[in-house]
Amino acid sequence: MEVALFDYGTGNLHSLTKAIERAGHRVRIESDADRILAADALVLPGVGAFGAAARLLEPAAQHLRAALDRGFPCLGICLGMQLLFGESEEGSGEGMGAIPGRVRRLRARRVPHMGWNAVQPVAADPLFHSLAEPTVYFANSYVVEPEDADTVIAWTTYDDDRFPAAVRRFRTWGVQFHPEKSDVDGLRILSNFLVQAAS
Repeated sequence: MEVALFDYGTGNLHSLTKAIERAGHRVRIESDADRILAADALVLPGVGAFGAAARLLEPAAQHLRAALDRGFPCLGICLGMQLLFGESEEGSGEGMGAIPGRVRRLRARRVPHMGWNAVQPVAADPLFHSLAEPTVYFANSYVVEPEDADTVIAWTTYDDDRFPAAVRRFRTWGVQFHPEKSDVDGLRILSNFLVQAAS
């Protein structure tokens, strides 16, 4: 399977590429959003600013959203997850709107949230296959607020702020943490996504 890794200039592409290749798949780093759908699956990496990344996605956002609605497999990581939503308090620009809702700033004394947190899955989703309560690495100042609570498949809490750690709509998943930096549990989550994308 060929996985498109969207490059908006600041994503953690090296670690993600190695993790996907270790799972036995080819990676194509793609900065042209219009060519993403030639691959078999899409990963939107984390790290970066919402506004700048949204501007790069904008020319193909409607096309990509339609593909996601049809079941094209996608995993959004951290910022990549936030780009699946329509708008963010972080800055101007529009995300894809593939998952209805918005992105807000963390309600915490110390921001950003940097470090390891346990994640509590709330649904029997294949993304967490064989993982009861994974511990994963977060690096974020913003979190998502889906309009439909049923899209949330896992929660976490930082400094009394409980927020979605993972969401899903159709074959589009988003995770607020970085699976590529999360040791065994994170690599299992990434592998689980790739299994679903290939099926």
